[in-house]
Amino acid sequence: MISTLHRRTGSARPDEFDRRLLVPMITSSILNPINSSIIAVSLVPIGVAFGAPAAETAWLVSALYLATAIGQPVVGRLIDLHGPRPLYLIGAALTGFAGLLGMLAPALWVLVLARVILGFGTCAGYPASMYLIRSESERTGRDSPAGVLAALAVANQTIAVIGPSLGGLLIHVGGWRATFAVNLPLAAACLIIGWRRIPKTAAPHRGRLSDLDLPGIGLFAAMLITALLFLMNPRVAHWYLPVLAVAAGLVLAWRELRTERPFLDIRLLGGNLPLIATYTRNLLTCVVGYCFLYGFTQWLEAGRGLSAAGAGLILLPMSLTAITVSAITGRRAAIRGKLLVGGAFQVIMTILLLTLHAGAALWLLIAAAVLNGIPQGLNNLANQNALYRQAEPDRIGSSAGLLRTFSYFGAIAAAAAGGAFLSPGSGLAGLHHLAAFMLVAASLCLFLSVIDRSL
Repeated sequence: MISTLHRRTGSARPDEFDRRLLVPMITSSILNPINSSIIAVSLVPIGVAFGAPAAETAWLVSALYLATAIGQPVVGRLIDLHGPRPLYLIGAALTGFAGLLGMLAPALWVLVLARVILGFGTCAGYPASMYLIRSESERTGRDSPAGVLAALAVANQTIAVIGPSLGGLLIHVGGWRATFAVNLPLAAACLIIGWRRIPKTAAPHRGRLSDLDLPGIGLFAAMLITALLFLMNPRVAHWYLPVLAVAAGLVLAWRELRTERPFLDIRLLGGNLPLIATYTRNLLTCVVGYCFLYGFTQWLEAGRGLSAAGAGLILLPMSLTAITVSAITGRRAAIRGKLLVGGAFQVIMTILLLTLHAGAALWLLIAAAVLNGIPQGLNNLANQNALYRQAEPDRIGSSAGLLRTFSYFGAIAAAAAGGAFLSPGSGLAGLHHLAAFMLVAASLCLFLSVIDRSL
């Protein structure tokens, strides 16, 4: 079980959640979403600065996704073995270094390297937060307040909303390099707050390096990299990538079933069907959500002729709705109800997209955004709460990291679907094809929620 954490003078009462932990938890967990969203407005000026086409600057996005998808469960497992404090501080230091490297980068490849380091550096925040919430629950002997999980969800959604706007302001003031420099004060804040407020574990060396399944991690990384590379650019000529991904996955499963301390405990995971269902729902939720974010936005600009600013204003109600829904429902522990309502609204939203025509009224476009905001606020929070209750306590860090990995799989799959259905000149037919794909994913997500009696 997770060890009890040492407390400093002025800490919380033995039967109360230590709310001093909220600030370091939130500060670190927002590092990833702010770097994921702020790059959206930086790609064009970076391309101009280095004379790089869109195909090359796209690696600034993909590099972070790849590093984070691999790093989240790996760092989460390290947190399980060594506690959150050292990984939290190392992650903050890496984030600061990556920000400095990006700010001074002389070439595009250095920026890509900085984004890879950012991906690994920002991996620690979310699994460390879930570890701390679980450890506080064990220390107090009481379930941690539902509002704590809600605070994490609202903070991450809020940052994702303001990220592009903040990026635009930073670029206006200090150029695109300022979007990397912003990590310096954020990392410094995490280092100071984390050092002062995150307590040391009672057993600082709960695990040894030899306890870490390095071959398993290598196979896991190989499986993810080949799968994600194919999803980012699916072509018949790249047929070997999914074959390599499947091969790496099979070897990984074979090895993990035979090692004493596996990185992915397949026996344990295979016996925890509710957790597998949560990962699957999270993947499907992200597929639908990111298809809307990427695909609908692309159609608004290419199909309806809106400017980027105009499309952003259409999407603003979606983000505000998601934040409001999370804030209102966050303190309620219900999981299944959130998933059923959120899944139903995903289905309704995709059906609305199927009915849109080229001259659809503006209020219908805004309505679609609002409808999508409801499941964004409900499903993400419900899946996070479900994982907290379903994961094994000794693997809460790696389990939380794996949840984020499935999120990035969904995001990349959505980007691939958008590229396939919304080709140049596809127009309204492309949007309808994408909406049909989204409807299948949304219906499957709702079906899994209906039949899952463990919730």
